[in-house]
Amino acid sequence: MLISGVCGGGGIRAWLKEKPLLRQFARRRRLFATSCSVASSKKEKVIVISGPTGAGKSRLALELAKRLNGEIISADSVQVYRGLDIGSAKPSSSDRKEVPHHLIDILHPCEDYSVGKFFEDARHATKDVLKKGRVPIVTGGTGLYLRWFIYGKPDVPKASPEIIAEVNSELADLQRDGDWYAAVEFVVKAGDPKARSLAANDWYRLRRSLEIIKSTGSPPSAFQIPFDSFREHSDSSETDHSYERNSSAGASDTNPKDLDYDFMCFFLSSHRLDLYRSIDLRCEDMLPGSDGILSEAAWLLDEGLLPNSNSATRAIGYRQAMEYLLRCRQQGGTSSTGEFYAFLAEFQKASRNFAKRQLTWFRNERIYHWLNAARPLENVLNYIITAYHDSTGALVVPDYLQMRRDSSSSREVSELKSYRTRNRHFISRGDCCNILDWIKRTQGETCELREPIIV
Repeated sequence: MLISGVCGGGGIRAWLKEKPLLRQFARRRRLFATSCSVASSKKEKVIVISGPTGAGKSRLALELAKRLNGEIISADSVQVYRGLDIGSAKPSSSDRKEVPHHLIDILHPCEDYSVGKFFEDARHATKDVLKKGRVPIVTGGTGLYLRWFIYGKPDVPKASPEIIAEVNSELADLQRDGDWYAAVEFVVKAGDPKARSLAANDWYRLRRSLEIIKSTGSPPSAFQIPFDSFREHSDSSETDHSYERNSSAGASDTNPKDLDYDFMCFFLSSHRLDLYRSIDLRCEDMLPGSDGILSEAAWLLDEGLLPNSNSATRAIGYRQAMEYLLRCRQQGGTSSTGEFYAFLAEFQKASRNFAKRQLTWFRNERIYHWLNAARPLENVLNYIITAYHDSTGALVVPDYLQMRRDSSSSREVSELKSYRTRNRHFISRGDCCNILDWIKRTQGETCELREPIIV
């Protein structure tokens, strides 16, 4: 009677809106209950660090591993490939000697790698690290890899060897002829209209779609992804507790008691203008020298691979570099200054667009706590280490470390619209002479020797 009299027709939520102290108390009670349930389950902790390209997540993970006796599990779809070191910003050999790394240099670039294979490999590596009494630190920016790693993979049955052979036979001629669109329509007619949305020349996923149809009679979309059920729970939870919402970096409840590990997920980012400038300079830094991304792209071409033909050659940077060098080879190993700068601009633009897609993806991943990459590394490290040793399980990001996950301010949006790249190394015509000389020396049709890449 008392509550109904106070609340009137609005209910207790409306009443709590008008009572900030009681609202805060209710929130703390819910956090305490959640923390207790997580702590009581005594799950093993797994740290996940992600962020857009160029944000500094690899450096953060490395320093964190040193202080927590950890090992790093890469969640990068390009670092799995041998020989693709510069373009994937792969950890140096000295870093990998100091801290053990997993899922790096495990494949030749001619091999495909899938999110399902990553799930199995990363989960196996996690168990191995925990058995040694060390801390698993999963880091990378491939969103789908991390989503499956945390929430699980769809319960789609594996195809039999007979079905795999049948699918390979049906698509072999089309793949050999490079007739991607005919292959897509073949799979669409078999029962998967969403095959049209696949990235061009993603033959692995196209074959997998046909295998699933032949094995189950249903397309891949018929099988629920575990993440979807968690998202539905999170959405309903936010509706039930809408009065507690805020736009800070704190992650919302994602029903952690249903996950098999105590995942501590952090997303390291910065304001988009600063991020874009960092990315542009990073692309420049990958070019100079005989062991830069152009040299790695030349090796891919020498291996008989074409740009955008498989997982490795679709990667940002490698695709653009391979297309550029392919044109240079067709021109007898020559390139104009304008062609080089056009390639560099395309490389930078593709990298910025990729970072933008990463921000959009992880903005919808509510389990992540967003951290400001512009803050001193020591402060970020101390916060994560303290949170790791906190037995309550309640993660609250301090205000000075928070990075808002929502859209940019109107001023930043205006500045982004007028954004222009400002190069540091390549400004005038003469700045690319060494690279053009290298192309002439190594990419001509008559060149018998090319500068080798040790794999």
